[in-house]
Amino acid sequence: MERVAILLAMTETREEEEELRKSLGELYNIRCAVTGLGGTVANLRNTGKLTNSVMSTAFNTGIIQKEARLIHALIHATMEASNSVFTHTNSNASLALKIGLTTNFEWLAVAIYGRSSLHPLLEHARVGLGVMHL
Repeated sequence: MERVAILLAMTETREEEEELRKSLGELYNIRCAVTGLGGTVANLRNTGKLTNSVMSTAFNTGIIQKEARLIHALIHATMEASNSVFTHTNSNASLALKIGLTTNFEWLAVAIYGRSSLHPLLEHARVGLGVMHL
């Protein structure tokens, strides 16, 4: 399930994303969702924009319901995934991120893949994964 979240986060087109969501979702009996997000490290990390975007996507796609224990797991998985993305990054760096969410109703995975850069010649790829038991 966590591998599917990583693959979803790494898709390059909406068509590829949709095909992967349908085929792997059916094959492994999991729910899948994807969202994208951009901004500076300071904007995404300190304002809660990343967490809010992930929560909205999870609610709107049925990844989780609005229950305290499920929201708690989602927030922790998001924080775990974002730690790898934000580590050793200047707060002024720009990020372009794609986030894959998956659940098999027992576990929840949040994968974040994207690029960070202070300057176009200094671009870095970043990936993070968080998995929590529901």
